Amino acid sequence: MSDIKPEEISHPPMDQLQGFEYCIDSNPSWGEAIALGFQHYILALGTAVMIPTFLVPLMGGSDDDKVRVVQTLLFVGGINTLIQTLFGTRLPTIIGGSYAFLIPIISIIHDSSFSQIANDRERFLQTMRAIQGALIVSSSIQIILGYSQLWGICTRFFSPVGMVPVVSLVGFGLFYRGFPVVGRCVEIGVPMLILFVALSQYLKHLSVRRLPLLERFALLISIAILWLYAHILTVSGAYKYRPVKTQFNCRTDRANLISSAPWIKVPYPLQWGAPTFDAGHAFGMMAAVFVSLVESTGAYKAAARLASATPPPAHVLSRGIGWQGIGILLDGLFGTVSGSTVSVRTNMLKERGHRENVGLLGSTRVGSRRVIQISAGFMIFFSILGKFGALFASIPFTIFAAVYCILFGLVAAVGLSFLQFTNMNSMRNLFIVGVSIFLGLSIPEYFFSYTESANRGPAHTKTEWFNDYINTIFSSPATVALIVSVFLDNTLDFKDTARDRGMPWWVRFRTFKGDSRNEEFYTLPFNLNRFFPPS
Repeated sequence: MSDIKPEEISHPPMDQLQGFEYCIDSNPSWGEAIALGFQHYILALGTAVMIPTFLVPLMGGSDDDKVRVVQTLLFVGGINTLIQTLFGTRLPTIIGGSYAFLIPIISIIHDSSFSQIANDRERFLQTMRAIQGALIVSSSIQIILGYSQLWGICTRFFSPVGMVPVVSLVGFGLFYRGFPVVGRCVEIGVPMLILFVALSQYLKHLSVRRLPLLERFALLISIAILWLYAHILTVSGAYKYRPVKTQFNCRTDRANLISSAPWIKVPYPLQWGAPTFDAGHAFGMMAAVFVSLVESTGAYKAAARLASATPPPAHVLSRGIGWQGIGILLDGLFGTVSGSTVSVRTNMLKERGHRENVGLLGSTRVGSRRVIQISAGFMIFFSILGKFGALFASIPFTIFAAVYCILFGLVAAVGLSFLQFTNMNSMRNLFIVGVSIFLGLSIPEYFFSYTESANRGPAHTKTEWFNDYINTIFSSPATVALIVSVFLDNTLDFKDTARDRGMPWWVRFRTFKGDSRNEEFYTLPFNLNRFFPPS
């Protein structure tokens, strides 16, 4: 056998992922785009329903309150997604509710000034107004870091080696939201997992009129089949005598959303009353805003790659973070009970979300910005038409968890793909990547295990906002990975390692004019770059 040449076993690094039918600024036909947008909307429903379902009862709210919060979360999420795709990073990303805010929100809920209110309705309103006030104040963190370009300056310390653990743990950090949730209702979750893989991968070459129907719409087809199957099991009484937890994860009528939802309801600012402000609540919420910023940065890097675009320059990243801060401000004004992000991190309860839409870009091989904007339209439309939105929200969460097993894995793999620009024969790089990924998983796992056994986080001083800071930041895999990887990458054998770190490739994407393709992908619409030129 002849010797194999090195070029025969290696693949040249590529700035953009290949094989995409539509990239960020190319669009499918209107019919196909609408169907794909609806698919993204269905996927976004999981987090939009789960956050209010968990938090609203703790606040003393009724089923009617829960429905209104779900509608508000979807409505504001649709607005924020439109803003982000038009004026922010312009990447095809869904903006939605975030579990990153869960720890400080639960602290507010358990505040003695609210928990002692006897009337449930009054307790719900007072708690909601306090959460609104904390979100409004804490949103200033992202607004300031974004619009002042300070976050863009911070990104000068990032490199491909440092970003691999961060982007990877945007996906890997969600492993508890995958099969552990599928296992809560295996008769629905496992068939969904198998069917989705079969349609999106093994049967993806089957086309109808040159349209790869099964690959493009594997999610919609799989969900429709398993949703119908779950509904048949529900109405036939299969879960009638099963434990409450099983019914919650398997039944299609578990959340009482359809009966409680109004036909038409338009969310509006200050609908719960005037927000109240407390310095301790606001400081605690700022940690969640910072975690949201870090994880969104990783998600934007992944979204750019899965949209077949170049990495977003520092100016574009800062612009997106600034608009994301405006989004959290809107969350506070409308009362969504949570801040928003392009991704939802791991948290003490091990529930997460919204990176799934980033993964769906890769599964469908469609990274079109227009598709996401249409999805935002669906979010706004169905949040106003309450009954229709509640109907789709009756999909068992186990079905979403089966899809997450695939899509979060895709996002994690995109993070690993940045290794192609680095020297992985370098012990320095192996050390940084390995230690950052391991600690990024291990430290949040410690915080979760401690909280589960002690009913409080490892940080439990007399200062509540400080506890929220520590417990929130170190419960996020991506944030821990960023802290560890960026520190090691900028202090360990820093000199003369630029090529090993991948900096010759990375540096030209730092500035807007560093690569000619940036103008094509990230220029503002309506000729706004004349008034807001790239810095």
